[in-house]
Formats: sequence, structure tokens, C-alpha cells
Amino acid sequence: MKKLKLSIAMSLFALAFSAHVNAQDTNTDNHTITISIPEVAIVDIEPAATKNITLGFTAPTEAGQPLLPSASNTTLWLNYSSIKSVADPTRNVTVKLDAIIPGIDIHVTAAAATGAGAGTLGTPSAQLTLSAVDQTIVSGIGSAYTGNGASNGHNLTYALAAGSGPGGVAAYADLQATATTTAKVTYTISDN
Repeated sequence: MKKLKLSIAMSLFALAFSAHVNAQDTNTDNHTITISIPEVAIVDIEPAATKNITLGFTAPTEAGQPLLPSASNTTLWLNYSSIKSVADPTRNVTVKLDAIIPGIDIHVTAAAATGAGAGTLGTPSAQLTLSAVDQTIVSGIGSAYTGNGASNGHNLTYALAAGSGPGGVAAYADLQATATTTAKVTYTISDN
């Protein structure tokens, strides 16, 4: 019995000693860090509190002259945040109008991005005449952010033309007097 107790004691001592030897520190060590980066694709128009704009026409004061459009509006800014996926190298922002107003072309132009943003900011297209079909207004967006609020992102310029203006599709003959007409402009950020 003494031999068995001695054998068990020696085995426990050897086990404890070997565990201590294996757990000794060396001059290097390591561990892992797991990182998760979410895919992001969000867009908004700023300033949010005053993003609904009014444009119109002035009646001519001389017979034989056309309606005169109001001055262009440059108060709105297109902001976006994008973290692209591996499968889709870039994104676009498209724009469309939910209701065509007979006889009127609504033009929109996005300026180059300015402000507090960083990353692969997109490239704006030339002036667009809004329609019910999505048109690309900013292309080539990678992982980027424009900064938030007015004076960040792409400044938008809206202008009206009464029928058959340069690059337009509306016909002056389709104009009809109305008190007011409202149309919704929708911007969408999506993968190419």
C-alpha cells in the first residue's frame, strides 16, 4: 500500500511539474482579434428640416415672350455613407421623379463632393432632366462618407425649363396653369 501511495504521489508531482514546465512564458506570445465591418449604403438630402423646395415661373410682361423660370435652387446637399462589399466594387446614386409635370423640364446637377468626407467619393454626372426612370447622378462610389449636413457632399442645383429647353423633353404646348403641383424626387444608393 505504501508503494501505491508513493506511486500516486510521484505521479501527481510529475504531472504538476510538467504542467508548470509547459506553462512557462517565452519571449513571444499572441492572441487573435476578430473584426466585423458591416456593409453600409445610406443616403440623405440635407438640410433635412428644409429639404422641400419651391420653384416656379413668372408670367411674361410683354406679349410674345415665354414664361420665365425662377432662379436655380442650390440649397440642398446629397450626403451618403458607403462601405462596399467585396463582390461589388462601386456604387451609384440614382435619381428619379414620381410625377412628370406636363410642359416642364426639371433639371438637377450634382457638384463634385466637398466638405468633411473621405474615401472613394463618387463622380457626378452632367446635368440631368428628371424623369420617372432612375438616372445615375453620382457614380463610382467606393467605401466613403461625405460628411453630414449642408456644405458636405454634393451640392445639388435644381432648375426649371418650360418646354423644349436645351436637352429637355417637355413641350411648351403641354403647359397648363395650376395653383401648385408637387412631385417627389427620390435618390437611391445601390451597387452597380
